[in-house]
Amino acid sequence: MKKFLPWIVIGILVIGLYSWGKGFNNTAVEYEADAKTEWSKVESAYQRRADLIPNLVATVKGYAAHEKETLEGVIKARSEATKTTIDAGNLTPEKMAQFQQAQQGLTGALSKLLVTVERYPELKADQSFLELQSQLEGTENRINVTRDRYNDAVNIYDKYTTKFPGKLLASLFGFEEMARFKSAPGSENAPKVEF
Repeated sequence: MKKFLPWIVIGILVIGLYSWGKGFNNTAVEYEADAKTEWSKVESAYQRRADLIPNLVATVKGYAAHEKETLEGVIKARSEATKTTIDAGNLTPEKMAQFQQAQQGLTGALSKLLVTVERYPELKADQSFLELQSQLEGTENRINVTRDRYNDAVNIYDKYTTKFPGKLLASLFGFEEMARFKSAPGSENAPKVEF
């Protein structure tokens, strides 16, 4: 029996290490998938905003045809924002910054459009414009909620894969830290609104 005792101990250790590694890997895979799913929800919310913009521009165009430059700016910013996408499996900080910059351009163009709208009381009273504006506001809220949920999911994943001893297994299995959604530079300052 003494002869087999070392092999039994080694067998138990191997089974224990295998179970521990398997459990870590499977949980990390789940957390990573959850974070990627939350990212797809962020993209979906941005897509909803992009889909609303042509209707908003068309409504404004009917009232403010001579605001061509502003309307073209919104259309161009929407085009740039929809061109910039990130594969959920490759959420690097650089690509995240690129995506955010494109979305920031669209946000700025929309802000300029809504300031322009202030000059047209009949447009502000138009039911279809009011409905579109309300949908756009709701979409902006959805975007904020989905970004927060994405960051929460990334936080869970990152904590799990960077705590010791999980960090050792994470590097062994190829799990890397995921990029968080960060606010645009300067957003900590209150915006100036001028009419």
